[in-house]
Amino acid sequence: MSGDIFDYLDQAGFGSNVHEIAAEEECRVLRLDDESGEGFMTMYRVFDGIYLMYNDFHLQSCRSEYQNADTALCIDHCREGRIEHENLFGDRYYMEAGDLRIDRRVHHEGKTELPLSHYHGITIGFLRGTAQESLRHEMPFLSADPELLGDKFCRDDTEFLIRANEPLNSVFSQLYRAPKSGRLDYFRVKTAELLLLLSDMDIDAYSDRHRYFPAGQTAKVKEIHSYITERLNKTFTVNELSEISGMPSASLRKVFKAVYGAPFYQYMKAYKMKAVSEMLIAERGVNIADIAQRLGYDNASKFSAAFRDVMGVTPQKYRSREEDL
Repeated sequence: MSGDIFDYLDQAGFGSNVHEIAAEEECRVLRLDDESGEGFMTMYRVFDGIYLMYNDFHLQSCRSEYQNADTALCIDHCREGRIEHENLFGDRYYMEAGDLRIDRRVHHEGKTELPLSHYHGITIGFLRGTAQESLRHEMPFLSADPELLGDKFCRDDTEFLIRANEPLNSVFSQLYRAPKSGRLDYFRVKTAELLLLLSDMDIDAYSDRHRYFPAGQTAKVKEIHSYITERLNKTFTVNELSEISGMPSASLRKVFKAVYGAPFYQYMKAYKMKAVSEMLIAERGVNIADIAQRLGYDNASKFSAAFRDVMGVTPQKYRSREEDL
């Protein structure tokens, strides 16, 4: 396997919970193991000092032991799911589908949580010095410089978050559908396009300074989440949960949506119906009405309508459809 990028990242160290499980030419596959699940990182060497990595995680949380590898610039894009990070000041911020983060990986070590238990996305990294030399040699027409972009977006080594930028999302959307034939060349072209878009971006137009939440508030919301998901037979109001948590109801609504990606009542409706969908299959001999009562639904028609809103079909059709598969 060629390329300095793999050797350099080996020296920097992903940590004791990450292991290489496959390698072929310019690609390697890493697995992250955690008590709550596992994650896979499929890394490609784009140029010397430049890598592109597909991230697929199915876990609740993990501890990152990654040590900064003198990264000039690192770009993360979230395709699906949700991930929580801690900023330099101890506050929490969240990436959701369509979000992009730019940083230097200075504060990447520590606990990472996935509120929805899954995260899928892409990371593109540029090593200081080597990446610039590669771009000058391989793409002399390209004026974008990763180090200058790092200075532009990551002042004081802080991360920069961009929400739902259509031109950037378009580049990543194409990367998720990259052709197998000529894949590395495709990565190189799209990486150049991405750098040009970032070079031309007015950062003041995309900076979102209201997406950071105190650790104490996010911890309380997570406690509330555990409390209500362990009592699916009960229906709680935000005011009731406000009294339990000691948080003002407005703050509870705001932070809950930030952590879990949906308003409280919408999230709980979907959570309950997904729990029902699992029960319908795991307990085929149990009457649907009995399952509905377990989750606090005494009215069969309201339960059926709620299930259809979330799952697209009635409970009866869902069970019969799964039985036919």
